[in-house]
Formats: sequence, structure tokens, C-alpha cells
Amino acid sequence: MEKVEVLETKDKQAIFTTLKKYTIEMIIYIAISVCIILLVRTFLVQHVRVSGASMEPTLHNKQHLLIEKVSYKFKKINRYDIIVFQPYPEDKDLFYIKRVIGLPGETVKIENSTIYINGEKLNDPYGYNNFTDGKLAKDTILLGSNDYFVLGDNREVSKDSREKEIGLLTYDSIVGKALCKIYPFNDVGAIN
Repeated sequence: MEKVEVLETKDKQAIFTTLKKYTIEMIIYIAISVCIILLVRTFLVQHVRVSGASMEPTLHNKQHLLIEKVSYKFKKINRYDIIVFQPYPEDKDLFYIKRVIGLPGETVKIENSTIYINGEKLNDPYGYNNFTDGKLAKDTILLGSNDYFVLGDNREVSKDSREKEIGLLTYDSIVGKALCKIYPFNDVGAIN
């Protein structure tokens, strides 16, 4: 009878050792997964949700997007790119999404709903509606070597570079480029 108990004790110890090993492995796998997710979110791709109508008809309120954070480290920002930026450096949780209109070194002026870049009328296929006020851009604005001028596609309701509160963006305030729409599922796809 004692031999049976010894075997049971050894079996219990083997089971406990195996469970302990699997638990430690699982904790390591979870920790590695969390680290990878945090690294991807911090340096590569981030989820954002559109709030408001300023980018309609391109993007809609409550639409979910992925933005990528890497490409602008290696290539320049282009006119008409849709970017995500932090309008207020002290608020790390607030992001705006707008379309790049003016690039470093250019001049921007808005007159009677028409955008002029370096004195030339911009062929703007993305502006959703006429806007009555160029606000800060009613007078010519010269962009510095690190400045960008952005507008929402729904120009009449957008809070963008025309507003003193937002103004010109610096490269450092840009978080990334809008990559794709991921929700709602009936509108999943690349962003133009």
C-alpha cells in the first residue's frame, strides 16, 4: 500500500511540475505578446476613431481607422495625404485628422472658397462644400521649412489650419498617415 501512495505522490509532483512549467511558459508568451503589441502600437500602427463631420464625405463620424507611423520617417509628406496629428502638445490623447494642402516653403491663400498655392489656383478634388471664410488664410500665409497647412474635406465645418487655435502644423505634431478604414465592416478599405 505504501508503494501505491509513493507513486501517487510522484505523479502529483510530475503533474504539478508540468503545470508550473506550462504556467511559466504561458506568462512568458503573454508578456512577449503584450510587448509586441505595445511596440507595434507605439512605433508602427495605431487605431483611431473619427469624431465629427470635418472629413466627410471621405471619412465619417465614428468610423475606425488604422494609421501608420513609419513612412514619414523615410519619405516626405505629400499634398492631399490624410494625416493624423496632435493639435495640442499637452493633450496626448487628442488627435485630429485632416488633409494636407500646403507644404513647407509654399504660400497659401484662400479667397472666395478657392485655394491658392504659391499664387496658383489649386485643383482641389477633395473639398466637399464651399466655405465662406478663409479665416487666417484670407491673407497670404508663408509656410516655414517645417510647416504644413491642413484642411478638413468638409470645409464649412472643419476646425483646421484656418483657425488660430490650430494654425500651421509642424512636422513633429504629425502622428502618422491614415492607412485604411477598418470599421464599419461594410466600408472597410484603403483611404484615398
